[in-house]
Amino acid sequence: MSSVKIECIGSDRYRLGESPVWDEKENSLLYVDITGRKVCRWDAASGQVQAVSVDAPVSSVALRKSGDYVITLGTRFAALKWKEQLVTTIAQVDRDKAKNRFNDGKVDPAGRYFAGTMAEEIRPAVLEPRQGSLYTLCPDHSVVKHFDQVDISNGLDWSLDHKTFFYIDSLSYSVDAFDYDLQTGKIGNRRSIYKLEKEENIPDGMCIDTEGKLWVACYNGGRVIRLDPETGKRIQTVRLPTSRITSCCFGGKDYTEMYVTSAYDGLDEATLAKEPQAGEIFKVMGFEIFL
Repeated sequence: MSSVKIECIGSDRYRLGESPVWDEKENSLLYVDITGRKVCRWDAASGQVQAVSVDAPVSSVALRKSGDYVITLGTRFAALKWKEQLVTTIAQVDRDKAKNRFNDGKVDPAGRYFAGTMAEEIRPAVLEPRQGSLYTLCPDHSVVKHFDQVDISNGLDWSLDHKTFFYIDSLSYSVDAFDYDLQTGKIGNRRSIYKLEKEENIPDGMCIDTEGKLWVACYNGGRVIRLDPETGKRIQTVRLPTSRITSCCFGGKDYTEMYVTSAYDGLDEATLAKEPQAGEIFKVMGFEIFL
């Protein structure tokens, strides 16, 4: 994989970049800055970035069939009308936990929006444990709670045959799998398929490639790792020029590019001097081998 090439998109840096989503129709990359309270859209043709500011930490964004977006905002699922910069609450969770917020979220192949919560951080990755839960916003706007006792609800995706749901609770340092019923959205039979090694650090966002292999962003690990969920083995590592790597997705023409988000929140001046690209959005090219 010596052919892999990494470059930055745009010139902005984000406090806590997260949730990259490729919008094929708009030829653009969506992502959020959680602590910066912004939903961003990078236009691949012009290279321009637009942003909509919101009134709470915004942790994930998803495409709507009807156009525009759904976001996880504070402890709310909300609709975002981009041109009007209008946010409308759809549903709220964790009403009894004032210091909680949503974290990562993603839409399943049937249009359900899975997203989980966590406690407010004292500093990055330091928080009151087991305050989070995993939820689903269904197309009829009802909400299902799957389980609680989560530390930092994070990366999620589905196998290519839609029979397995993959999930990360970051402070377990594990990538887990569940049996998945696409018709009902139910999950069960949880098991760990990969435990991160010390230098890989904290598992964060995740995506799947066209060979059914998982890519996991390693927060404080400065890399994205490729895992085989069948064997539980790491089969590739892509190192990035900053340590706080938060998430990844495939996009671009023919989905041959990987977009990787990062963060600079919590880094001291000495570290920032060593990592001038902390908080940037990276484009990784050279993945034709997987397609």
